[in-house]
Amino acid sequence: MGNRILISRTDSIGDVVLTLPLAVALKNLDPANQILFLGRGYTQPVIKSCPSVDEFYSVDELRSVDDWRRMRADIILHVFPKSALAAMAKKAGIPKRIGTSHRFYHWWTCTERLNLGRKNSDLHEAQLNLKLGAPLGLKAHFSLDEIRTMQVLRKPEVSEKVKSLLVPGKVNLILHPRSKGSAREWGLSNYSALIKMLPTENFHVMVSGTAQEGSMLREWIAGEKVTDITGKLSLPEFMQLISVSDALVAASTGPLHLAAALGIQALGIYAPMRPIHIGRWGPLGSKAMAFALDKNCSDCRKSGNCHCIREVEAARIADELLKIRK
Repeated sequence: MGNRILISRTDSIGDVVLTLPLAVALKNLDPANQILFLGRGYTQPVIKSCPSVDEFYSVDELRSVDDWRRMRADIILHVFPKSALAAMAKKAGIPKRIGTSHRFYHWWTCTERLNLGRKNSDLHEAQLNLKLGAPLGLKAHFSLDEIRTMQVLRKPEVSEKVKSLLVPGKVNLILHPRSKGSAREWGLSNYSALIKMLPTENFHVMVSGTAQEGSMLREWIAGEKVTDITGKLSLPEFMQLISVSDALVAASTGPLHLAAALGIQALGIYAPMRPIHIGRWGPLGSKAMAFALDKNCSDCRKSGNCHCIREVEAARIADELLKIRK
């Protein structure tokens, strides 16, 4: 008889995708384990698309200790540490509570603490997340190649609405220029340069983003030969579109990690700076690639205006996209 294991990761989509290998590994360790996932409500479509996750709980809906007790968790893994959640897990009486020793509140809220630091680590975020499972019997280290072979997301069924956005016979490419402040951005001028390098007879280019991002991009989109899909799809529909597109280009964002996990060509653009560099946050997938300057980016560390990421040449991205054949 397995355990009911609650994985707590209550931040954004990209972080969630890179935590799902932990769910897969724990399910593979003992198929009788019931994997519960505590996340933010808007990430539910992503988490429920993981074949190894049995139950989803929204942190936005947990109001009381009784709500926590109704999950009947035997174990909680605090992958994204939050003091309030650690306190509630203890108050709810979850028997085994695992966190890192680097959070002072874990010393009185967790039953087991790992000496696990992230900021200066050379490991990928997904590898660091998997280390939280060591007290449950997971091996000490997973290689990136092992993680890439894990099925963290199942392919969704695709609606006719989504299918209608594709152009048969062309390379269907999604560009996701904005990041909602979660990552340094490549810049619209670079996306414009990339679009000009892709022959329109071979490429159908779509620009994605939230409705708010779309309103900010409207003038730029109007000047490009692209299809505007900003704000037009729900998250499940957007995941469907990614799954049947050929490629996606973005900075270190949720859509990039979704594309990698769904097995399409995911091209990520990064600043060469710790802790936001490729080694820590690169996309993991059989067709995923990441690009950054070969230098140590330091002069713009304290500024969101990062020239290092903008200096990644559009031609490098175009060269990879032009290899796609329909």
